[in-house]
Amino acid sequence: MGMMNEFKQFAVKGNVVDMAVGIIIGAAFGKIVTALVSGVIMPPIGVLLGGVDFSDLAFVIKEAAGDAPAVVISYGAFIQTVVDFTIIAFAIFMLVRGINSLKKKEEQAPKAPPGPSAEQVLLTEIRDLLKSKS
Repeated sequence: MGMMNEFKQFAVKGNVVDMAVGIIIGAAFGKIVTALVSGVIMPPIGVLLGGVDFSDLAFVIKEAAGDAPAVVISYGAFIQTVVDFTIIAFAIFMLVRGINSLKKKEEQAPKAPPGPSAEQVLLTEIRDLLKSKS
């Protein structure tokens, strides 16, 4: 029972919920970037390279024979995935960089000096009372 309670406390912490939201948004962002790369970025690059469609680039290792499909290495799909990854990694880098700069600004912000402690206030009151009696 102790492990279940510990897991429950872990699962309902704000950080875990934030992480879950981040993963879901990250997956959606990945789909957007994939669509951007395959539909917008790669076609002009293919045209510049002589009408190459990157999704069709592949080395045929063994031709199709009968019911067996051809064995191919699809390096065009790999190139497209690398471009996807690069764009996502750069976007995440910029996000982390922005968060780190905000944290740095918070750390560098001048803090107000702490007020006197309760003990110091009490001692000051005692001193003032002693001064007023003499």
